[in-house]
Amino acid sequence: MLRGMKSGASENDKSAAEIRTVQPHDPSPATTKPATASCIGPDMSIVGNIECKGPAQVFGRVEGELHASELLIGNGAEIEGSVIAQEVTICGRVKGTIRAIRVKLQDGGAVEGDILHRSLSIDENSLFEGSSKRVENPTDPSSVDTKSPQKEDGQSSALSPYLHRVDGSASTEWSESAIEPKH
Repeated sequence: MLRGMKSGASENDKSAAEIRTVQPHDPSPATTKPATASCIGPDMSIVGNIECKGPAQVFGRVEGELHASELLIGNGAEIEGSVIAQEVTICGRVKGTIRAIRVKLQDGGAVEGDILHRSLSIDENSLFEGSSKRVENPTDPSSVDTKSPQKEDGQSSALSPYLHRVDGSASTEWSESAIEPKH
């Protein structure tokens, strides 16, 4: 292995180089990461919570909470429950809350539920029915409130600039002019 060294190197240099050589069975941080992702095949159906320390791929059906570092929800896969990961790529269907740093809803993928994220991309032929909220640390449950903030009168804060009351203090009816299109 070290035969190709220049002949000008001393014996001490050669043995020092041999000592520093990393052996294939050395449990260094570079070799402890799993080479392949854990996989739930298309013929599998799991009811219960799943926690995967590394990357995971789902091609079957999962009913429950799913944790992984990176998650691929393949074409034909169905997940009903919460998903928590650093990165989620969705080609199948998810019904539930997704909390991830990066979420990619790809062509043909569908999500019915809330997405809490730092980065979200949605392809043209995908389906998203729910709400999305950008948060700094979406995978930390204590930093995320899944309920939408609402004002005391029930008026959504996102719509408040467009809505006004007929009588500000007594009436709960909305003005007709607030919902009619302007020509």
